[in-house]
Amino acid sequence: MSRDSFQKEEPQGPKRSGGRAARRAIRSAPLEAEIRPIRPGMSGGTFNPLDQAGVERIHSAALDALETIGLLDAPESGVKILTDAGAILGDDGRIRFPRSLVEDMLATAQKNLVLFGRDPSYDLDLSGNRVHYGTAGAAVHVVDLEKREYRDSTVQDLYNAAHLVDQLDNIHFLQRPMVCRDISDNFSMDLNTVYACCSGTKKHVGVSFTEESYVDPIMNMVHMMAGGENKWRARPFISNSNCFVVPPMKFATESCLVMEACIRQGMPVLLLSAGQAGATAPPSIAGAIVQAVAECLAGVVYVNAIKPGYPAIFGTWPFVSDLRTGAMSGGSGEQALLTAGCAQMHRFYGLPGGAAAGIADSKLPDMQAGWEQATSNVLAGLSGLNMVYEAAGMHASLLGFCLESLVLGDDLLGQVQRCVRGIEVTEDNVSMDIMRSVCLDGPGHYLGHSQTLALMQTEYIYPALGDRTSPKEWAENERPDLLKKAISLKKQLLSNPSKAGFSKEVDDLIRKNLSIHLN
Repeated sequence: MSRDSFQKEEPQGPKRSGGRAARRAIRSAPLEAEIRPIRPGMSGGTFNPLDQAGVERIHSAALDALETIGLLDAPESGVKILTDAGAILGDDGRIRFPRSLVEDMLATAQKNLVLFGRDPSYDLDLSGNRVHYGTAGAAVHVVDLEKREYRDSTVQDLYNAAHLVDQLDNIHFLQRPMVCRDISDNFSMDLNTVYACCSGTKKHVGVSFTEESYVDPIMNMVHMMAGGENKWRARPFISNSNCFVVPPMKFATESCLVMEACIRQGMPVLLLSAGQAGATAPPSIAGAIVQAVAECLAGVVYVNAIKPGYPAIFGTWPFVSDLRTGAMSGGSGEQALLTAGCAQMHRFYGLPGGAAAGIADSKLPDMQAGWEQATSNVLAGLSGLNMVYEAAGMHASLLGFCLESLVLGDDLLGQVQRCVRGIEVTEDNVSMDIMRSVCLDGPGHYLGHSQTLALMQTEYIYPALGDRTSPKEWAENERPDLLKKAISLKKQLLSNPSKAGFSKEVDDLIRKNLSIHLN
């Protein structure tokens, strides 16, 4: 339905054509993607916590750190890759990076990256300041909201999260949010993680691998899912979330080997640096950004030395500590600023970037969780962060994942993305002619005006679970509880058949050759 159709169908002036029920019917009608009030990949970048001098100082400090401190513990293969490219191996075992090398690799790095979904309608364009929200993490617990308790997460929980994400419009990708603790063998856990994620959603999926040797056999399964290796390489719908560094300023040896294997397999890589301010990163917000940027720049050199222009995401993920206790405080205002500052650095380099937001320190989806999740998600979007990871569902400072919070997060992220979209000012929406008509010739209000009805869906977004009724209506509706509504919607969505499952032939082949734990 186009905007013009609204204007033709709805009357001018004070007549209200059917009242509230008619307006609700109009509002609930599906919209064409191009006129929806929000959609994946809207551009942010209007919020800049750093001034230009600050950005340039952080860049200069990061280059200084790479040139004078360097990184320790690269694998033997990585040492060769980096030194062949121009890095310098010191007597202390640290690899240092001349400024010219870093600058050359930044010029070589891929700037305009598209992450593919199994369904092309879910492709994610990471160019410019385009913003996308999704899950991530390695939670070891699931929040059982009905019992108000935590339990070990399972492969079924992971599949359920993927199945929900596939049906939630405002969550654009699925990076594995929790660990399958019911599978003790690491290879089997990695294998089943990939299977559960991909059988639950056709959106882009992010996963990690414990060891290098796991990559190739798991990729054989992925080739089956894709319809062959060539089809996989043409549209890789899984990326490798790779913690290639152990802050401060050390390579994670095994993860680097995994990264090399994933590159050989044609899998995009998220270069993830996750220092914790005051613990494994400097306590100052600026210092934490400097270290994360330095470590990720080392990753840019590493990846592009292997294959110039290879698809990689600049994943500066520094976290904040509560300096009174040392505990992580992912729901803090400082975390929101830290993430936004990282996004600004991504924009400075022109690289596709990702960072963490939406984390709640709260143990349940309560008011604390709401303000924690909203604050960082809004700032991340306004700062133009391409990939906002951990944006929904994550509680207890990354220790717990809540399926009901994922459903609530879809509502929250709808409002967040409306903020990202901003305010468009045109001659039409300045509305001077309409003001004259209503004030001078009309009824003195805009309730039934054609512009009001036309913009009802295209400029405004409405919550699916949030309550906007009056206290009287709320009481008449038997005082609905938000968390109970989330539980009900979760169960409803999980009862829907998955649209992401594989053909019987492919699924049988996978299950015949590999140990799949998901029923």
